[in-house]
Amino acid sequence: MKLKLEIDPDIVAMMAAEVTAGERAVTAAMREAGIGLKSAWRLQITGAGLGIRLANSIRSQNFPRSGESLDAAALVWSKAPVIVGAHDTGPLIRSKNGFWLAIPLPAAGKSLRGGRITPGEWERRRGLRLRFVYRRTGPSLLVAEGRLNNKGQAVVSRSKTGRGKVTAPIFLLVPQVKLPKRLDLARDADRAFDSVPGLIVANWVEGRL
Repeated sequence: MKLKLEIDPDIVAMMAAEVTAGERAVTAAMREAGIGLKSAWRLQITGAGLGIRLANSIRSQNFPRSGESLDAAALVWSKAPVIVGAHDTGPLIRSKNGFWLAIPLPAAGKSLRGGRITPGEWERRRGLRLRFVYRRTGPSLLVAEGRLNNKGQAVVSRSKTGRGKVTAPIFLLVPQVKLPKRLDLARDADRAFDSVPGLIVANWVEGRL
């Protein structure tokens, strides 16, 4: 006697189809979570007044780069991690050489290289010498003898009589600065992480419809 067992539908084919559906669902879920986290971080940065340029430093990448996998993952990072990290943690900043931090005042103007101007760059550009003024109460100062132009910046005075010449505070000198915490990146990262199971289920179900 010969017996033959046939299973209909084909369980092997069903399992293979289910694995394929799972790969699609996990890959799509991780892609959505990564893009969502990137958008959330960018919104935080612009909302904190830190500018579009810094916000656009947030990038995302999906793995695998092509195809679908049950082990799919998403990576979200910043191309300016030091700056973003500083605003996320609110660190205490001290001078590298143990002396003073020079904080430019409006009369200092801006750096040609972007960011804050340094005392050395200011002296080279303005052709003026900075003078240290110690104050027992409050921050000490670096000041310059000159005149203020129409932008409120200190420049060389050309007056032979000294008319319009002022002693302008150019930099505040402080031993350390506590950077305020302006971002909470972990909050959005936790939300993205918590959303993954629901996204997988939603994409799995959608793939069956």
